[in-house]
This record gives sequence, structure tokens and C-alpha cells, in this order.
Amino acid sequence: MRVLLAEDDELLGSGLKAGLQQQGFQIDWVRDGVAAERELLTGVYEAAVLDLGLPRQDGMQCLVAVRRQKVTTPVLILTARDGVPDRIAGLDAGADDYLVKPVDLLELAARLRALVRRAHGVAEPALEAGALRMDLSARQVSWCGRPVDLSQREYEILQIFMLNLGRVLTRSRIEEHLYQWGAEVSSNTVEVHIYHLRKKLRSDVIETLRGVGYVMPKNIQPDPVDVSGVVA
Repeated sequence: MRVLLAEDDELLGSGLKAGLQQQGFQIDWVRDGVAAERELLTGVYEAAVLDLGLPRQDGMQCLVAVRRQKVTTPVLILTARDGVPDRIAGLDAGADDYLVKPVDLLELAARLRALVRRAHGVAEPALEAGALRMDLSARQVSWCGRPVDLSQREYEILQIFMLNLGRVLTRSRIEEHLYQWGAEVSSNTVEVHIYHLRKKLRSDVIETLRGVGYVMPKNIQPDPVDVSGVVA
């Protein structure tokens, strides 16, 4: 899988290139916006990672230019700019995904694979955490084999947790993911929908770490009542 990396920071760029190569990607690395635009216009890439703060031409200008030329290569913006207006501007300019530095390498690799699958029309796999299963293609969730009816926002928040099993997520981090998916987020959106998810699944499916954030265990085991519907 050939990916274009546009990053001017030598230390970060070399680390990302090496790490993504270990994940099975073929990486072409450029260090400025002019080179990034040239490669996207003339090269053949399955995805691109584009920093916004590039020299010669910033990443936003590069993105706008290639989209005007009908380049459809999936682009993930990687940047230190974490303001909501920046995220919205990047997505409106044609970005397919958005990650704020510092970024987890495994998450970056997973997002790139997802972008490529969507671009090729390949069905997304299912996510599982013990008794909890999410079918990404059908957008269906089941708990102990039984379907669970979720609202769109509940589904989106649950998906964020299932993509980050065992990792602590702050409220702001969850909100950031929702913004990346184009969702409108009010001040208490996360708390309200986590409350509803706990009621529909089980109270400890999403754990609260006081003063830190939330975490979903990697392997959620059902209680006897979850399986049979009655207490054993």
C-alpha cells in the first residue's frame, strides 16, 4: 500500500516513515507543500498523510489545489492545530480524516487502512470486545448475540471506544473524534450518550476514571443475566 507522507519535521517524519513501513506501508516522504502537490498530481497513491504547517505552500493550499484538479486520493490531515475551526476548514477543503499531534502510530495506521478500504468500496470488518460486537458495514451492534438499538450519536461514540479498547479517552478527545466525523457536539453530548449506552448495554461497559476520562475494557464478559435474560 503506497502512501505519501508530507511532513517537514525531520524527527517526526523519519519516525512516522519507519513506523508505517513496519505496519506494511510503502512510504514516499516529501517535506514541503509544493512537492506534496506535485506528487499527488503525478504519482499513484492509495492515501496521503498531509501536515498543514508545511513550508513553501501550506497543507491546506495543497489540499485545495489537488481537489480542484479532481484528485480523489484519500487524505488524512496530521497537524498540531487542534482548534475546531481548523478541523472544520480541513474537512471542508476535502480532507477525509483528521488527527491532531501527538498521534498514536497504530491509530494512524488503522485510519489509513480504513480510508483505503472505503475508497475501494471494501466492506469494513466487525469490531469486537468480548460479548459486544459492532458490524461496521451494516452499522449494527449486538450484545451477547442480541441486537441493540442505538441512535446515530450513540453508535458513533461506541465506535470511538471500540477503536480504542483499553485506552483512556478524555471527553475532549472523544469530542475531537466526533468533529472529525462531521458531527455537531454540544457541551454535554458525551456524558449524555455514555449514560444511554450504559443503560442499553451494561453500566461497566464504559468505565469512568475520575478526573481522567473513560475507558472500555478490551474483553467484556457477559454476566449470566446478560446471556439468559434471567439471573442464574
